[in-house]
Amino acid sequence: MLRTKSVITPTFLEAFLLVLTIVGTISVSLVKFDAVPHIPILLSVLLLIIYGLLKKVTYKEVESGLVEGAGAGMSAVFLFFFIGILVSSWIMSGTIPTLIYAGFNIVTPTYFFAIVFVVTAIVGMSVGSSLTTVATIGVAFIGMATVLDVSLPIAAGAIVSGAFFGDKMSPLSDTTNLASSIVGADLFEHIRNMGWTTIPVFFITLIIFGFLSPTVTSVDVGKITSFQEGLLQTGMIHWYTIIPIIVLFGLTMFKIPAMMTLAASSFSAILITYFHHTYSVGEVFSIMFGGFLSETGIEEIDALLTRGGMESMMFTVSLVLLALSMGGLLFKLGIVQCLLAKVESLLRKVSSVIAASALTAISINILIGEQYLSILLTGQAFQNQYEKVGLAGKNLSRVMEDAGTVVNPLVPWSVCGIFITKMLGVSTLDYLPFAFFCLLSPILTVLFGYLGKTLTFQTVAK
Repeated sequence: MLRTKSVITPTFLEAFLLVLTIVGTISVSLVKFDAVPHIPILLSVLLLIIYGLLKKVTYKEVESGLVEGAGAGMSAVFLFFFIGILVSSWIMSGTIPTLIYAGFNIVTPTYFFAIVFVVTAIVGMSVGSSLTTVATIGVAFIGMATVLDVSLPIAAGAIVSGAFFGDKMSPLSDTTNLASSIVGADLFEHIRNMGWTTIPVFFITLIIFGFLSPTVTSVDVGKITSFQEGLLQTGMIHWYTIIPIIVLFGLTMFKIPAMMTLAASSFSAILITYFHHTYSVGEVFSIMFGGFLSETGIEEIDALLTRGGMESMMFTVSLVLLALSMGGLLFKLGIVQCLLAKVESLLRKVSSVIAASALTAISINILIGEQYLSILLTGQAFQNQYEKVGLAGKNLSRVMEDAGTVVNPLVPWSVCGIFITKMLGVSTLDYLPFAFFCLLSPILTVLFGYLGKTLTFQTVAK
């Protein structure tokens, strides 16, 4: 899509007003009417089509912009399908339940906030979903914080920080897959590259929560014990369930393509399932498509383990296709190029390009409140700029996550901000000062850009 040539050259005023209208439509729909982003994006697509037709652009050319935009996301779509299958197979085999069970074993009353941060990070990486982590483990930890009579905003900040670290660094995460696919970077290469900024921020955050943690000698750990007992009752907690993880990381080390790696790990998980449970072939196919259904009778456990499957990715897939189609139209009608031309003279240095892309991702989160659009539109707008200054695409995908993925929960009217507030009972503005991982990630990525550290430049073929 980024190679799409514009068919017209709009005036700056036209481009600005169109973008302002689109941002306003999506923002009002999300914030005031609590709508899913799909409909306002579709309305924005219709607005762009009408604008193109009024500017004497043929419908065939307008349609080609839609198709080219959507086509840019097809690799991500197939990855999302395999992620859905992987999640359901990892739950069915006991891989994810075993990881969560192991994470709870390190919870002790001492250094409560630091431990909350670490455990939610482990669970977030296991399930690949920050919101699922917040809605399950996060709620349990808020209950513990209430019993301990410690700061709920700090506890919520630790939960959010850990959940979004896990979401960001998990190969199961849809945002992680989306960011890498937008720039054409290998999924696991993207994750490794994010480590340069993410790991330092992780340890800084861990140290801060360690200092903030109160000295506690006794605590009612009933909620955690209930979780562990519930997980044991599933009959899924076994040492051999880590084999799919070994397969995943082993193939990653040999640089096997992400899609094949996910498929191999899913297949190994399905085979391991038969060590402790027997499913018919039809049931396996049903779980792979519709997801795993947990029926332990413990609400929190069932909420955590009832997920996955290809069907669970349809919301994300449809949103990605719609947003990319809108992006294709924005490029086809020359709107993005027109806006970037105004600031292009300022984007001739590596540091300024990185800073501008980070600020764009943050701004979209603030203006629209939508995580996926922050990643999609930033990637579409700045890929050419990164190429011009000689930066490899994985630098952009890292910035898109450092300043896009983790910033969304800090915005009170964002999808994540609203959800987290409802789940934890702590307002976004209350936990915002303590969501250290989310606050520090964009700062460090911009700082490294100015210092020229941890950047990868394009290789020039001889």
